[in-house]
Amino acid sequence: MDSHGQYEQRVVWTVVGTDIGPLLLAATPDGLVNVVFHATDATRDRALERLAARLGTEPVEAPGSPLLAEAIRQVEAYFAGRRRDFELTLDWSLISGFNRQVLRELASGVPYGSVVGYGDLAGRVGQPGAAQAVGMAMGANPLPVVVPCHRVVESDGGIGGFGGGVDTKRRLLALEGVLPEPLF
Repeated sequence: MDSHGQYEQRVVWTVVGTDIGPLLLAATPDGLVNVVFHATDATRDRALERLAARLGTEPVEAPGSPLLAEAIRQVEAYFAGRRRDFELTLDWSLISGFNRQVLRELASGVPYGSVVGYGDLAGRVGQPGAAQAVGMAMGANPLPVVVPCHRVVESDGGIGGFGGGVDTKRRLLALEGVLPEPLF
């Protein structure tokens, strides 16, 4: 508790090097709250400013924090090909409503090495015809990779868009064996 008797919202973060570039991982006592692609200095700083504004507290760099230890371990194992599923406590406070419903369904219902269409995912949450809204939910995903928005593709076989860039989406799908490894 802080000096006013309020529970302090603590946010810790670190950057982890991966095959798709640096990922920022941020956690609260409630779980992993944010994963950010391409976390070089400018991107990282913008992400931390957004987190501070959304969560009402300044994130603290703490690579050795127990709040991050398991997330770091599992992310590293995933990129090394030793982990297919993330078993992490997630803090869903950065997303709500339909978007949260869609992302929870994605996290629990679309396993490693498989893909789902935007429209199919909309149907799974009882909103057939809401494919565009599912696309918006994927773009708002605060926990990419861990909540695998890279597994959502277009119904006509197209790869679809991706907040981390289409090349990153291709690399993640290749890692999971859905696509061949890019040649270059």
